Amino acid sequence: MKDTLYRSNDEPVKPFEFNQRVVDVFPDMIERSVPGYPLTISMIGVMADEYVQERTNVYDLGCSLGGVSLAIQQGLKNKQCNIVAVDNSQAMIDSCVETIPNEDQNIEFRLQNVLDTEISHASVVVMNFTLQFIPLESRKSLIKKIYDGLLPGGVLILSEKVMFDNETENETMNHLHHHMKELNGYDKLEIASKREALDDVLIPESIETHMDRVNDSGFDNAFIWLKCFNFISLVAIK
Repeated sequence: MKDTLYRSNDEPVKPFEFNQRVVDVFPDMIERSVPGYPLTISMIGVMADEYVQERTNVYDLGCSLGGVSLAIQQGLKNKQCNIVAVDNSQAMIDSCVETIPNEDQNIEFRLQNVLDTEISHASVVVMNFTLQFIPLESRKSLIKKIYDGLLPGGVLILSEKVMFDNETENETMNHLHHHMKELNGYDKLEIASKREALDDVLIPESIETHMDRVNDSGFDNAFIWLKCFNFISLVAIK
């Protein structure tokens, strides 16, 4: 279904949530709103084949409709692992269970807040545009929990919308992002209403803040492997 959730201004804009209305249009919404999203998903599949260790756990934290979990499953060659896909949206998990045959994909879909998820015996943990929805005061402890649950050589793949300390760079990247959305069919009202809905729900941070957090948690190396406008993805290696 096409995303027209914010086309009308007949009602006050409510805070954004991952409810059934969003789930119904999510594939269209995410592809038209997040620059480089298909590339991000496909390359996570490539990295999974490199970093997944035999008979370990792989976590997709904030799995939404399961795109990352499927990319990891399809990216693996002969390795055996357990994929745990976690989301706190009942509508998202219900859609995953309904559309992805679990007996074929070997993915455990779990309705749970990622802050409550135990990370253990893990070789890969992915947070694909998830941390930005976590309360600021809980982000440091979550990254540390992930580090502690990873095996040596394990990786955290973290994708986020970011802000920039340089005011000109920040304004330029935001403008280009909004321009992309206009070219993808969103009008200015939709863009403004969506931004209002996400205020205090999606809280971006700077690249430096993310890098400092993963380094402080104990990761030996962290690199930006993808950047498109004000969206980035990094890989942190234990």
